Amino acid sequence: MTLRIDMHSHFFPTISREEAARIDQPGVPWLAVDDGGETGMIMLGDQAFRPVERPLWDPARRLEQMDRQGIDIQLMCATPVMFGYRYAAATALQWAQRMNDKALELCSAAPARLMALAQVPLQDVDLACREASRAFAQGHRGVQIGNHVGPRDLDDDALVRFLCHCAHEGIPVLVHPWDMMTDGRMKRWMLPWLVAMPAETQLGILSLILSGAFERIPRSLKLCFAHGGGSFAFLLGRVDNAWRHRDIVREDCPHLPSSYVDRFSVDSAVFDEKSLTLLVDVMGEERVLLGSDYPYPLGEQSIGALVENHGGLSERARRRILGGNAAAFFGLPAPARAGS
Repeated sequence: MTLRIDMHSHFFPTISREEAARIDQPGVPWLAVDDGGETGMIMLGDQAFRPVERPLWDPARRLEQMDRQGIDIQLMCATPVMFGYRYAAATALQWAQRMNDKALELCSAAPARLMALAQVPLQDVDLACREASRAFAQGHRGVQIGNHVGPRDLDDDALVRFLCHCAHEGIPVLVHPWDMMTDGRMKRWMLPWLVAMPAETQLGILSLILSGAFERIPRSLKLCFAHGGGSFAFLLGRVDNAWRHRDIVREDCPHLPSSYVDRFSVDSAVFDEKSLTLLVDVMGEERVLLGSDYPYPLGEQSIGALVENHGGLSERARRRILGGNAAAFFGLPAPARAGS
């Protein structure tokens, strides 16, 4: 049976209002669970942010759904609103440590099947490196970071230093878009998630390529971008064309942008067969990992169905994308499925 590893899913622990208030910052996230225990609301201070359902914080319910969908392993990472990048660095470190410990508590329900990616106080690279190493030693399988910290993109010297640290320590990194660019024009219809989020992901990738940052980062870094790399694959031809014809595009980038696709991976959350065909063609079947964005509504509702039912993929490509690539990327063992 084909190993199925969902490497992009989210959790949100049962943070109380009182626990959030200890951070002494406006808009600290916490979870208000409804009386029935099946639904809740992520709150930012007194403001409702997002309605959520029980699998987000209940590992038993998550495992039930994994069994129903045939998922062997799921890697969980923080809902990005938990990052805390705007807090004072020392406060953000304490917050990250608390959230990382809570993540491992959730995983303890089935440690061979539920695994976590840590969060770090990325606004202070020294503290971020320290927490990445601590969390990795404690059992996290890697770290998840946002694609920027305020105005600093991934080519920022400090953020490059963090990526180099992860490369040297063998810590896999998932980059997730967050705090999406908008000047207020994308007010409705979830347009920040539909327009700005893919652009944020492409911005993260291109900031590493065009700045020359990849020349400074060891090739050993295991780096993956969420949501299929956003708009990167579709617009890569435009970037190559610009590099060939405009010296300001290539002044810091010594090689054709498309030649850097072997420096990172992407997940498979693109929701369309033709899009997945393009993604595999651009990235290569060995650099696309099954990712669902579970359990949010914009995620893949039948996890792995797009890959499983894609008529244009070879059986080898299917096996790689459904589980083999993630197993190699995160160094995971193959577990026995519950009830097998």
